[in-house]
Amino acid sequence: MGGFAWIKGGAPGQVIISQTAGTRSEGSTWLGTDPSEGKFMASLTHEVLPLKSDFVITDDQWHDIGLVYDGSSKYLYVDGAEVAKDTKSFSMLESSDGGLYLGAGKHLDEASFFSALIDDVRIHNRAVSP
Repeated sequence: MGGFAWIKGGAPGQVIISQTAGTRSEGSTWLGTDPSEGKFMASLTHEVLPLKSDFVITDDQWHDIGLVYDGSSKYLYVDGAEVAKDTKSFSMLESSDGGLYLGAGKHLDEASFFSALIDDVRIHNRAVSP
C-alpha cells in the first residue's frame, strides 16, 4: 500500500491526505505535518504514536512525499529518500471503509485544512518505491 503526492507550502498541523472514520475504523492521517514544527508524519488507525520524520515539509518548496507499507513496516519518503521507518513490524494494517479527504483532516476541522498546493496524488494498493 502506498500514497504519494507533490506538495508546496502548508503549515504545522495541516493534513494532505486523511481517511474518514468508517464502520471498521476511527480514521487516520495518511500524509500530514506535525503540529509543532511542520515535520512530515503519518498516523494510521491502530497506532498509538504516529510515524514521524525529522524532515520539515512546510518550507514553501516543492516536495514529493509518500507513505509505503510493505506488509510488515511503514516508511515515509521525501523527494525519493527514506526519512522515517517503523521500529516495529505490523502483520497487517487495519482495513477501513471510510472515504478519503485531500487537503483536510479526518474530522474536517478547519485547522487541519492544507492551505497550500497539492499535485499529482497517487494511491496504490500494493507496496511501491518512490
